[in-house]
Amino acid sequence: MSRAAAATRPPEGLTGLDPAWSRLVQAPSSDGERRTWHLLDSGEALAAAGVTPVGTILAVHGNPTWSYLWRDVVAAAAAAERPWRVVAVDQLEMGWSERTAVPRTVADRVADLGLLTDELGLTGPVVTLGHDWGGIISLGWAVDHPSLTAGVVLTNTALHDADLDALPLLLRLALAPAVTRAGTSSTTAFLDTTLAIAHPSLSAEVKAAYRAPYTSAARRGGIEQFVRDIPAHGEDPSAAELRRIADGAGRLTVPVLLIWGPADPVFQERYLADLMLRMPHADVHRFEGAGHLVPEDADIASAVLAWLDAHEIATGGTGPEPAAEPPAGYEPLWSALEARRDETSTALVEMRPNRRTAVRRVSWRLLTRRVESIAAGLLDVGVRRGQRVSLLVPPGADLTAALYACLRIGAVVVVADAGLGLRGMTRAVNGARPDWIIGVPAALGIARALRWPGVRIAAGPITPAAKAALGARHTLGELAALGEDSVLPEPPSPDDLAAVLFTSGSTGPAKGVRYTYRRLGGVRDALRRECGLGPDSGLVAGFAPFALLGPALGCRTATPEMDVTRPATLTAERLAAAVKAVDADSIFLSPAAMTNVVATAGEQGDAFMHIRLLLSAGSPLGGPLLERAAKLFPEATIHTPYGMTECLFVTDVTLQDIREAGTGDGVCVGRPAAGARVRIAPLDADGVPGGTRTTEAGVTGEIEISAPHMLEGYDRLWLTDRRAKAGTAAEPWHRTGDVGHFDDEGRLWVEGRLPHIIVTASGVLTPVGIEQRAETTGIPRAAAVGVGPRGTQQLVVIAEGEPAGVLPLERADAVRAAVGVPVAAVLGMPALPTDIRHNSKIDRALLAAWATDVLGGGRARPL
Repeated sequence: MSRAAAATRPPEGLTGLDPAWSRLVQAPSSDGERRTWHLLDSGEALAAAGVTPVGTILAVHGNPTWSYLWRDVVAAAAAAERPWRVVAVDQLEMGWSERTAVPRTVADRVADLGLLTDELGLTGPVVTLGHDWGGIISLGWAVDHPSLTAGVVLTNTALHDADLDALPLLLRLALAPAVTRAGTSSTTAFLDTTLAIAHPSLSAEVKAAYRAPYTSAARRGGIEQFVRDIPAHGEDPSAAELRRIADGAGRLTVPVLLIWGPADPVFQERYLADLMLRMPHADVHRFEGAGHLVPEDADIASAVLAWLDAHEIATGGTGPEPAAEPPAGYEPLWSALEARRDETSTALVEMRPNRRTAVRRVSWRLLTRRVESIAAGLLDVGVRRGQRVSLLVPPGADLTAALYACLRIGAVVVVADAGLGLRGMTRAVNGARPDWIIGVPAALGIARALRWPGVRIAAGPITPAAKAALGARHTLGELAALGEDSVLPEPPSPDDLAAVLFTSGSTGPAKGVRYTYRRLGGVRDALRRECGLGPDSGLVAGFAPFALLGPALGCRTATPEMDVTRPATLTAERLAAAVKAVDADSIFLSPAAMTNVVATAGEQGDAFMHIRLLLSAGSPLGGPLLERAAKLFPEATIHTPYGMTECLFVTDVTLQDIREAGTGDGVCVGRPAAGARVRIAPLDADGVPGGTRTTEAGVTGEIEISAPHMLEGYDRLWLTDRRAKAGTAAEPWHRTGDVGHFDDEGRLWVEGRLPHIIVTASGVLTPVGIEQRAETTGIPRAAAVGVGPRGTQQLVVIAEGEPAGVLPLERADAVRAAVGVPVAAVLGMPALPTDIRHNSKIDRALLAAWATDVLGGGRARPL
């Protein structure tokens, strides 16, 4: 327990802390005495500079930190274009505030904070900002001060019903009678553990600053108090106050921002889900890789200030601009199924050589009835409109039926590529937080082992024993039987959320991309218009997004035999079998699948003679590969549209177009198509896009797109979504992160990714053109990366197919001569790291870090 001690100011010299912010304030308290608080308060400094803040951010730390947690927010808010005063408190018994030796409950601390702000004469608008216990206490203040509160920001905190068994393991351990005092006040164990779980690790100077107010057992008494006050049972002293605050949170009408560090071993994803349920209007941003100390792990100051601006808090504005009126006309995704519901002709063919029946054929009548019965069955077992359903089923009849059943009843489908790997899949599933999981037994086994959220439904053959072992509550077959002959309710609205589709993760952590029904329908319409696909078409889809759109297009569709986590497992022989099964005239492949099909071509005879359309999407393909594909598919028009998960069809280019374009600085991806518009945000001398957007030839910059079939936004990534938006709500544009230019004929050339540009002392370089020129020396594939500080970076070229390390001088000189700009070093790498989905997006960031290490004297190990 604390011993009484006076409040003091922190010592000077703590890294990042301006002594001018430090202030001691006396105020009444819940124990009837006047108590002294230590605050970080930028108000006096702003006044001295003649600056009038637009409002106040009231920041409250948790256990075992202090107001030092908010130092970056204090500095950034004061320097903002619309400056904010920040009052960051050290709670009584904590930091440099008074040690009162009086035990305090949550109710006491909420009351204490209110008495302090009364003493300060705090007036609105006030935005509360809290972390850990400070989240609860600041939220309690907001509930009690509705006339002053203009917004609420919470970071890694929890509102939960008291239940010891439900508490995180670390908190249960801390509450153990033999551990509490020894771990919190008698020693620095609780403090040390909290500081140790930062991502990345805190510097020694920052750790020392956090430890500074807690140098003795007496000064750590507040840490012990907070732990003892955790309501592990419904009758515990703070349980009722926690319930009161939780109830009040549900009645908040002000804007709310939830900032989360997903790598938190204490406040796990379920606590974020609980907050979202209580405050469904909240904006959410998950900083991937960040943990419990998210204010240390990530730049939350930028997120908070951008959010305040977006909602026009303290400006008298009305908040975010309303979206434009949706266009007239909308055709549901399932309309083709309904139009062909009585046809016995083939809708789907699933190639499955390891089954008793090697080819599974599904008619339009069977598919439509299966979709409708599963949809009704889902409703019967409790799936509701707006709930999320994660689909962990390989492409085929079961996935198609489950997908369209979910869409028909307004459930939001969550699709994450198995190629993300277990770590990436876990991050994606936890981020999307599905209510239900439909998966094959192997996937459900992983879901159970890794504790992925969602009620489990088994797809495919499964025994009762396996169903029970996997914790599956239902099977698709059971749902279909439940829903047989049921009448479905009215379909969802065109502008309801339909799907969250995850990116490949090739340019950072995979992001969830939100699509409404209208925008998904736009994808279908774009393919119909640009590719001429319809009821008379036969389609082989070796790329999952297009396989799922086949029924929406009314095409008979075949899924070839392949491992979806390894697209390169698709061979020419397997592709030919699928083509024959549906008498296909069109083929969609990923770049990795296309590469392997061409490489394995042999005695396929005339299997591909009737293919009129060959499309490969996901990343640009080189001319030599396309020329070989043209020989394999002699009657096909070969298209390689430029697109991404955020917009599957942006520009289109054929092999003939590529031949006519010739060589250039980058990859030619053709002209805007399918109603898409493209413009360039020019790069300045520092490689930053901006200025007047243009379609002028020869101007290199970030590619921005606008299309009726592009994403609605990113899922639970508020800051990422805001930064990716350009234009206005009435005329939205999306920043792709790709860099390119238009040529004199209006064709778009992609030169690389914005994070991969190289900013040298002589100017900005983009990687793709450099790589192409290096490959003319006989290198199978090259990567151009920058080493050193931005602005004085040195260009390094890494050649695939060579031993790891520095290449011989003769080989390096040949590369330098071909590239035509100064090259600091030419290194070798047996195989360049690429993404799984496309096998073509080079991980230049990883290679740049490797090259920096090697050139700095590190060992040249292959990646």
